[in-house]
Amino acid sequence: QVQLVESGGGLVQAGGSLRLSCAVSERALSSYTMGWFRQAPGKEREFVAVIKWSGSSTRYADAVKGRFTISRDITKNTLYLQMNSLKPEDTAVYYCAIDPRPLVIDIRPNEYVYWGQGTQVTVSS
Repeated sequence: QVQLVESGGGLVQAGGSLRLSCAVSERALSSYTMGWFRQAPGKEREFVAVIKWSGSSTRYADAVKGRFTISRDITKNTLYLQMNSLKPEDTAVYYCAIDPRPLVIDIRPNEYVYWGQGTQVTVSS
């Protein structure tokens, strides 16, 4: 069973930055898609950013383009989300997840089968 553990969330003022980390229990395969998703109270879980573990492809939600950067450290088996210029509307629980299918890069949360427990990000005005 693959285990994912998010960290790095917290309270930050609008305009500030946070870096989220997701530690993966097993060596990730290059064919995996690794993603960040978020869910605010009363809302559906939504796509934030995804990356092929190989680094060959990335996709970002329109709401975060130019502000967030997804990356990975292969040697540490860790996924990151660098969040800059944070806005109150970024407030949510952020989850990392894995889609193990090769040859695809999908942004739909239901296609991801391994999930972390989430880390809270709160952006104040």
